[in-house]
Amino acid sequence: MTEIAMTATGLGKRYGRKWGLRNCSLQVPAGRVVGLVGPNGAGKSTLLNLMVGLLAPTEGELTLLGERVGPGTVLDRVAYLDQEHSLYRNFKVREMLKAGRMLNKRWDEQIALDRLAELNIPLESRIGGLSGGQRAQVALAVALAKKPELLILDEPVASLDPLARRELMSVLMETKADWDCTVVLSSHVVSELERLCDHLIVLDHGQVKLAEDIDDLLEQHHVLTGPAGAVAGVTGEVVHREERGDRVSLLVRGNPPTAGSSWDVQRVDLETLVMHYLTAAAPPRIREAAA
Repeated sequence: MTEIAMTATGLGKRYGRKWGLRNCSLQVPAGRVVGLVGPNGAGKSTLLNLMVGLLAPTEGELTLLGERVGPGTVLDRVAYLDQEHSLYRNFKVREMLKAGRMLNKRWDEQIALDRLAELNIPLESRIGGLSGGQRAQVALAVALAKKPELLILDEPVASLDPLARRELMSVLMETKADWDCTVVLSSHVVSELERLCDHLIVLDHGQVKLAEDIDDLLEQHHVLTGPAGAVAGVTGEVVHREERGDRVSLLVRGNPPTAGSSWDVQRVDLETLVMHYLTAAAPPRIREAAA
């Protein structure tokens, strides 16, 4: 297996006169579970759709598992699950598996059968008659039967109730434990990503703000609370600043102050880290393309 699951270099996608994604350059190491986060319109779905060949880039290059993205190439090694859990609603579960067998070269039906048996989802049930959580599980079972080296999920739990969300995320965790595929998962719920993911990509205004291993990010960032007059002496990059009268709270990337300083130093959790990056001074919006 290649050491790099995905490489984007200057990747961009334009919709008419506006850019949904631009100047996107990043690498995702193989074997990671990647959380992709950002506000609505940040470019998350655009990036994922480029990765699975549903969109063609306007500029830049994209490689997955060491190959350029294109029909009949690396996409045979990639599985995709969208937020609608797209399935043929008039099909029975058994017929859905048959379609998967006919459409995919790398197909292992036993993987799907085992997953569905564990979840007590009958093969003779019609897709349209299943609950939302069951449909999501069938869609995931079909995706896993492709034996993907890269599994891409776009907001897979967005439409599910809390119990179904937990069950689907549990299956994802089991999947990662079963074989060493790379998983890219977009979500608005950072707390769900924190217990599953080990790599983070933050998008905002169509551009990459962070793309690193989560452990490294949490180690490198800390929250300082102290007198506003002491800010000038802070070393490292101040990512976010919040005034509280004559005191200030800072999210800083770099080494924390030494013991005995005027700063109260706290570790940062993933949700605080993401929110502070997204609420920091917003970058200039991507310019409209020339007519």
